[in-house]
Amino acid sequence: MPFPPSPRTRSGPRRRSLLAVAPAALALSGCTGGDPGGPAGDGTAAADRARARAARDSEGLAERYDAVIAARPGLTGLLGPLREEVVRHVQAFGGGRKASPSASPSAAVSASASPSPSTEVPGNDKDALAGLAAAERELADRRVKALGGVPGELARLLASVAAAGTAHVYLLTKGDA
Repeated sequence: MPFPPSPRTRSGPRRRSLLAVAPAALALSGCTGGDPGGPAGDGTAAADRARARAARDSEGLAERYDAVIAARPGLTGLLGPLREEVVRHVQAFGGGRKASPSASPSAAVSASASPSPSTEVPGNDKDALAGLAAAERELADRRVKALGGVPGELARLLASVAAAGTAHVYLLTKGDA
């Protein structure tokens, strides 16, 4: 026997309808580019600083790749494509005065100044790869932590580059598992 209709007529949307629509509304509001998402008043300046810092961080990582490639030429086949990706990240953040992705890793190493003294390359391939993986992991973690304080488009770029860095960590360490 069916239940009789409720004597009260409901007005407005039902709770289930709201629960079904709320996640979609939140997702759509997060995808718009209108809200700067940063601190009120200085969103553009903060975004510019974050973008410049991200470009410098990627330039430093590219220099680490250059140092390892120069010291361990046998790793060029593995590291060359990863280094080119890091250089593309530099350019995406608005940097890129030091290196270009079209230059081969060995040409970029010989054209650039010698690696900074803090970039010491370990004596074997495994340790060199582990050092690069640690640098990639640390930088990806910093970028993920910075997501909340930057505007939407920059946050998406940082998240994408952090994900690429995590993929680099996997590629650099996949033989260690």
